[in-house]
Amino acid sequence: MDINNMNILVLAYLGDNVYEYYIRKYLINKGIADVNTLQTESTKYVSAKSQKEIVDKLIESNFFNEEELSVFKRARNHKGNRHPKNCDIVTYKYATGLEAIIGYLELTNNRKRIEEIMNIIIGE
Repeated sequence: MDINNMNILVLAYLGDNVYEYYIRKYLINKGIADVNTLQTESTKYVSAKSQKEIVDKLIESNFFNEEELSVFKRARNHKGNRHPKNCDIVTYKYATGLEAIIGYLELTNNRKRIEEIMNIIIGE
């Protein structure tokens, strides 16, 4: 499997799942036991708008390495114009870029780096 030539949306698809898993686990470990509260709190991390804000901060601080930035740019520049009604295309593409990085790191078994990213996102 050639990850570097894989459909970028496949990486984002996987990354979305891994990202949500980390967020859900984090919130449950915080002691939140109500499903409605879990859903409300998770939205603060998993919405496209919040993911774009996270990506902006990480890029501004030069957090990503060249490889990760390459994956991000492939996702951000992907030709598709479909996006959810609740956000603009730029926000959606930045969120997709973050998810693609997470998916790429998962497929390369770089869980340590995923944890570094997720710890910054959740503020630990």
